[in-house]
Amino acid sequence: MSRAASWPWTKAASPAVPQSGGAPVGGGPVGGGPVGLGLDLVDVARFGAVLARRPSASQRLFTEGERAYAATLANPVPSLAARFAAKEAVMKALGVGLGAFAFADVEVERRPSGEPALVLTGRAARLAAAQDVKSWLISLTHTDSAAAAVVIALA
Repeated sequence: MSRAASWPWTKAASPAVPQSGGAPVGGGPVGGGPVGLGLDLVDVARFGAVLARRPSASQRLFTEGERAYAATLANPVPSLAARFAAKEAVMKALGVGLGAFAFADVEVERRPSGEPALVLTGRAARLAAAQDVKSWLISLTHTDSAAAAVVIALA
């Protein structure tokens, strides 16, 4: 039995979802194990102040789908902060810094079950493919004051 098969998320993982460009993403089956881990924490009030001060930031940071979902919420800032944290966590999991890809190259989708899933496009998808990333695990959480995301890139 491979080491990856004994990890707790192995049995709970759902089938991979193809991303734009053909490489799978989402909570896919564990194959070769982790390639990278990313964690990010965002101060919700500070993030909300940035969005209020620079309304165009939302266009640059989030996809149309993310903005549409946020528009359905009474207070979209905590949800957007968690999605921003996910984008930064993806950068960390891939071992790259700011500027390696556009924030909108990473989209956090919401499945019908409510589970988040990642969709990578553009440079983010190419970087993931170059590291043989086949799927992702993602967890988001937020309160009124903090938002966090953890992502695991899987081979």
